[in-house]
Amino acid sequence: MTLNQKSDGIYVDDSFNHVEFDSLIFDCDGVLIDITKSYDKTIIITTKYVLESLVKIHDSIDVDFKIIDGFKSTGGFNDEVDLTYAAILSLVAANKLKQDPTKFIFTVIQNSDSTGIKSVENFLKKQTDISEIIDMLSYPGSHKENILYQIFDQLFYGPELYLKLFKTNSKFSEPGLIENDEVIFNNELCKKLQKKFGSQISMVTGRGKQSVSYSLKQLLEKFNLKNSIFLEDEARELAKPNPQSLVNSINGMNSKSCLYVGDSMEDFIMAKKSTILGHNTTFCGIIGTSKNPQEKLKLFEQNEAILVLDSINLLPKVLNLE
Repeated sequence: MTLNQKSDGIYVDDSFNHVEFDSLIFDCDGVLIDITKSYDKTIIITTKYVLESLVKIHDSIDVDFKIIDGFKSTGGFNDEVDLTYAAILSLVAANKLKQDPTKFIFTVIQNSDSTGIKSVENFLKKQTDISEIIDMLSYPGSHKENILYQIFDQLFYGPELYLKLFKTNSKFSEPGLIENDEVIFNNELCKKLQKKFGSQISMVTGRGKQSVSYSLKQLLEKFNLKNSIFLEDEARELAKPNPQSLVNSINGMNSKSCLYVGDSMEDFIMAKKSTILGHNTTFCGIIGTSKNPQEKLKLFEQNEAILVLDSINLLPKVLNLE
């Protein structure tokens, strides 16, 4: 499928014009907030720290946006710590096999799927013995007790917020990378959307509520929080692309036709599964926060998305609200 470029940053299929929506549900990261310098950077720094400090590998490659986008395109890595874990395992295996780490990690990506870290572990176990690093990281475990979660969360949240969230001191003194979150959502956009949707605007995100609140501040109150779901605060089996959280939000708002705005394959798969379950859900893909927007546009087109935007700021235009 090739989408028509309606105007700058708006790509639509003709079928989109025939859909009427009564609710609007947002993903957060990469949609309401640009996380390129926050979460993505935490993936890069955590991977490097674990390889150098714990595994004593000093000559591996740095994870970059191509690797991050590669894992995310498989539909199994909405959780940034899952992605970090997959990258660490892949680079440890490459080192053991004396393989070129860049080539090897992309081979791992090609053999990954929507089962996420399970697909990575299964593939790597066939290549070499990775039991030592699996035992060392003992992932996933709990945020408070698991070593990989501890390192990632301490780097992301910074000492003060980490202490507040987990009642434990961080071993890092640098400011948290969450400070680099760039908020895209704003009051002006919210007013335009509320004219159509009223209180039927919610959020289904992989983040925890306190983390979202820290970055969005008073803007969080603009959402229907009763029917918003913050998956970091929920059981792991609810993680995207499991559609249950989206279905719960849709049902809570008695929505008959929902527009779900996300930026990842997990979001796309989740919206598709929600529709299959009888909850009419249209996916809107956001590509402007990606390091390679055209590649992401192609990915969404190949999977037959009917609406793709550069930014959520184009929603009023595409929904004829201005």
